[in-house]
Amino acid sequence: MMKVIFKNLKKSEIAVAVVKERLATIFERFPNFNRSNVTVTLSMENSPRQVGPDLFTVKLFSQGGRFRNVILQKSSSNLYVAVADAVDRFSEKLGKFGDKVRVRERSMSRVVKWPMIEKMMGRRQLSIRSPGWKN
Repeated sequence: MMKVIFKNLKKSEIAVAVVKERLATIFERFPNFNRSNVTVTLSMENSPRQVGPDLFTVKLFSQGGRFRNVILQKSSSNLYVAVADAVDRFSEKLGKFGDKVRVRERSMSRVVKWPMIEKMMGRRQLSIRSPGWKN
């Protein structure tokens, strides 16, 4: 589920369509991501009444599912460039997050197997930090 919030910015169907189109690639690449609730906040730092360049910010927040509490924020002078940068970086971050989960699961499975190995080898114990045997 995806929710787009506009902050200090007029609602635009084109911006919503661009965000949905960009996030569709993430939903295709990460099938487990479909169960997450994604909130996309599009905001503008300067108001149209103030002099100076506008800074558009895109904040992506994932709740629930396997990728919970993943937050990313990117800013640019163009809203669509900020959306593109944020989605690309969010894709990389989800990949790294998935790798961390995979590594943690593998290390936990090794810890569970160690008592069985110790029974097979007698009193010797495997060292956790360095490969080899410890007497």
